Amino acid sequence: MSDEREPKRRTSHRPKGRRFSRRTRVWGLLLVTATVVGTGTALFVNAAEGESPKAVASIGPTTAPFAPRFAQSGLVTNEFAFLHPGEPRSKLSRDWITTSGSLFAKDGAGWTGVPDADDTGPDSARHTDSAVFRLVTRRRDFGPVTVRVRVRLDRPVTTPRTPARDWDGGHVWLRYRSPRELYALSFRRRDGAVVIKRKIAGVGRPQDEDNEGYSTLAEGRHALSYGTWHEVEASAVNQPSGAVRLRLGIDGKTVLTVEDRTPGPLRRPGGVGLRADNTELLFRDFRATAGPS
Repeated sequence: MSDEREPKRRTSHRPKGRRFSRRTRVWGLLLVTATVVGTGTALFVNAAEGESPKAVASIGPTTAPFAPRFAQSGLVTNEFAFLHPGEPRSKLSRDWITTSGSLFAKDGAGWTGVPDADDTGPDSARHTDSAVFRLVTRRRDFGPVTVRVRVRLDRPVTTPRTPARDWDGGHVWLRYRSPRELYALSFRRRDGAVVIKRKIAGVGRPQDEDNEGYSTLAEGRHALSYGTWHEVEASAVNQPSGAVRLRLGIDGKTVLTVEDRTPGPLRRPGGVGLRADNTELLFRDFRATAGPS
């Protein structure tokens, strides 16, 4: 994850003749979702499981915990479902949105699959596109929140479209309001750093629309081992002063903490999620609860 840019989304291998770019469609879908959720109720259809539409409430911050479960195997959702929510072949999740890459279930855990940088298709049978993996909750009502999750990362790889970058690794998202408004807490990067960043639209260097606005709030060193399980905690809590206090913990130890004194829209509730770059990620026991850790 860079202050300037991340590996750009691939476009040359996408089907020709589409009227709108992927970025335009992503923003359109997010805008529609935000508009519907803003009324207090959003409709979601788990078409792949043959279920009827279900209402998902999202009115202000909540204290309801979020603890999704995973099956033993199979595709949970992918970027195809995000881009084509009305397509009968799309695999939608009641809990998660994958804006890039694929989310699988594996032995009761969530899994990116083996990362590559090719289109997933509806079933992610041949390709995962998880070299650029972006996962966020459907819920956007997490105010003061702590995310606890067990993670296992493999060593970073590269693909022809995603070269090695310092920020390759795993990150937790907090207060996710859109791709341009969020906190990112990096718990393992290729360069061994741990970092807390803020992203707000219109702030930062505009070299790449997808990364405009990243600002580093805190940075340290903590290179957790690859191929083994670790416990990660990430929290965001509003302070009476108007700041947002952010904390990153790994294996029971606080490795970074900082107060964002100019959070702007990030004082408001948002989603939580995970990001992985050029890295195979397994995670289990994901739980988001109200309040500080």
